[in-house]
Amino acid sequence: MRIATWNVNSAKQRLPRFLPWLDERQPDVVCLQETKLANDAFADLFEAELNERGYQVALNGEVQWNGVALLSKVGLDDVVTGIPDGPGFPHQEARAISATCGGIRVYSLYVPNGRVPDSDHYQYKLEWLEALRKQVAAGPAETIVLGDMNIAPTDADVFDPQAFIGQTHVTPAEREALAALQALGLHDVVREHWPNETVFSYWDYRAGMFHQNLGMRIDLALASTPVAERVKAAWIDRQARKGTGPSDHAPVMVDLDEAPDGDIGPMVPPPSAGRPRRGKKLPQSKE
Repeated sequence: MRIATWNVNSAKQRLPRFLPWLDERQPDVVCLQETKLANDAFADLFEAELNERGYQVALNGEVQWNGVALLSKVGLDDVVTGIPDGPGFPHQEARAISATCGGIRVYSLYVPNGRVPDSDHYQYKLEWLEALRKQVAAGPAETIVLGDMNIAPTDADVFDPQAFIGQTHVTPAEREALAALQALGLHDVVREHWPNETVFSYWDYRAGMFHQNLGMRIDLALASTPVAERVKAAWIDRQARKGTGPSDHAPVMVDLDEAPDGDIGPMVPPPSAGRPRRGKKLPQSKE
């Protein structure tokens, strides 16, 4: 089973790329974030095409902002939208959806950005992550949590730690909240598969960041032990970040039980820019 997660940064804008990507990569389960569409608008654009490809669809969207989705060819049961008793800003936003797909509890998440350390939005981010931790802790044993976590787990997951001092995504409190979630027994399968490699999933649109490989790894796949033991390949689909009209994020791919493309590397295709250059600051959007 192939599971993918992708922050598409507007499903409507990504329409010309998204359907061909599905046909090429053939994922069985797809987690989408930042769809930026109400549920009815998403259905109008995609439902017929997705049904033709064998996908069931579950949505948690809102007009213009946020939005998450789950697509599955292997079942879509017990759908939960949002986080039970989760915080809002001021109301609960469309940032989480979960369902059971092929016997695995799958979460598609778009974690709040945090904006500025110690701001109201930053505190909301920490509260949101704690509410998520409680939800995941309730089980089941076979679970995978995927999406744009808006946290780089370690300094190895940003192109230059010095460039991020004083910014969100790398603060101790955010990393501690992520570690508390992982302490439930979740494995960062991409990092475990590629412990010493440079791996990024996000590159800002500006200033040639992608071509210079000045990125961050903030899109994660966190699997419980029974699921992690089935991982045969875990990688970033950089091809989807190339060309005309891409998202600023690339899909994260997790292959269970078999690896159709082989164990092909941490980022596919590998960056031509070599190791990331230091000393250049990465701009951040107010997600």
